Amino acid sequence: MSKVTVVGAGNVGATCANVLAFNEVADEVVMLDVKEGVSEGKAMDMMQTAQLLGFDTTIVGCTNDYAQTANSDVVVITSGIPRKPGMTREELIGVNAGIVKSVAENILKYSPNAIIVVISNPMDTMTYLSLKALGVPKNRIIGMGGALDSSRFKYFLSQALGCNANEVEGMVIGGHGDTTMIPLTRFATYKGMPVSNFLSAEQLEKVAADTMVGGATLTKLLGTSAWYAPGAAGAFVVESIIRDQKKMIPCSVALEGEYGENDLCCGVPVILGKNGIEKIVELPLNEEEMAKFKASAEAVRKTNAALKEVGAL
Repeated sequence: MSKVTVVGAGNVGATCANVLAFNEVADEVVMLDVKEGVSEGKAMDMMQTAQLLGFDTTIVGCTNDYAQTANSDVVVITSGIPRKPGMTREELIGVNAGIVKSVAENILKYSPNAIIVVISNPMDTMTYLSLKALGVPKNRIIGMGGALDSSRFKYFLSQALGCNANEVEGMVIGGHGDTTMIPLTRFATYKGMPVSNFLSAEQLEKVAADTMVGGATLTKLLGTSAWYAPGAAGAFVVESIIRDQKKMIPCSVALEGEYGENDLCCGVPVILGKNGIEKIVELPLNEEEMAKFKASAEAVRKTNAALKEVGAL
């Protein structure tokens, strides 16, 4: 019997749980939220689609009852608040750091062997906090940002190519932020051929630029953060773990010498299986790509420093 817990039943968390159930990734999906009745109501609503959609996964909702999350194989953390007008980065980190740290500690009380997938923002820093605060092996702490960014990258590539997104391969590494992510256009392919065979340098630059502000673009259009793709990206990561698929997925993970970096969590391609991170894949980056990665890592490291300023570490 496989079990996945999603902490936070907001738009992203509920979408993640719904995708997990619809695809029958786990036998049971538990949604936990701090607001009375929200996760219970959404779980009931989703379960009422089971006959219509033909899935057998059981979805359970609960309010702050971590006992119901016991023996989870994977836990997805979506908890936290978005940045509000006038709120500093440190204030956002301070609030979300306290929430994420508390959630992670409570989860481990009931599921000491769980693999944790972090979606909460700032994602790289919250992944780093979870790693440092919990003291669990690094293969069990994963930030999903690269999976989302890479999906957006492939969307923009497919739009430029005028093709089906499933025929395109590409990945984004670096920090999960508008200025820190690195779409690797040099490695992107269309039906196994370099996309540079079909798109000009100017077109590829635009694809990369659109990818980097993909989240901000949606926030402007929606008036709030996106949720369908982030929730699905979280479920995509969970599926590779639960089903031991060994997929190569860019994720925020702890680096210990890989790419010349130490003591931070940053987006790089990894192989994901039943043990979480099975392997970190080191790409043959050229000088320009490596310079961008170094700059991205430094930006993430500066954000991480705020954790000490707010007393989270």
